[in-house]
Amino acid sequence: MTAPEQAPPRASTVPDGDAATGASGPAADADGDHTYEIGSPVPADGVDMWRLAVESRTLDVNSRYAYILWCRDFARTSVIARRDDGRAVGYVTGYLRPENGALFIWQVCVDPVARGAGLAGRMLDAVWEQAVAVGGAERMETTITPDNASSIRLFTKFAERHDTTIEREDLFGPDLLGDSHEPENLYLIGPIAADKGENT
Repeated sequence: MTAPEQAPPRASTVPDGDAATGASGPAADADGDHTYEIGSPVPADGVDMWRLAVESRTLDVNSRYAYILWCRDFARTSVIARRDDGRAVGYVTGYLRPENGALFIWQVCVDPVARGAGLAGRMLDAVWEQAVAVGGAERMETTITPDNASSIRLFTKFAERHDTTIEREDLFGPDLLGDSHEPENLYLIGPIAADKGENT
């Protein structure tokens, strides 16, 4: 389930225009003239991830402990973004699936002050590059609720940048997630060539 930005309070979203290309290079911040640094998290960053998830009001929020533990165990397949003033403004959490080695993206979150600058797309590219370097990933997976057009757009643009295909399958429904939760559809992206998407 992915989420980042603006959407009615529910499972996940990414803002319009926030899937800009490239995982490196500065981008202007909507809250002044700020730039971002994207890198692997450390356990202390889990506190900021938890805060960002709570403040998003769109993500399914995990415990603070879960985010701290994630930053310890899955740091090499996750990223956190900070402004030049040190403020955490976004993150992507992912892991390599043991069954097939695909990078599964769990959550994408962008602070309102950083929306519209392409940060979600840059973080997604950055975490992909890390997963390729760490585990030789060739595919990406994520789940998205049917009403989450912005997240669908984010991952569709990722597939376009990396010159690959994207497919959707039913995965988990209300019978497992509860009647108040939208179904989670599985998005399969790839195969992705190692040099695709760089500097495009």
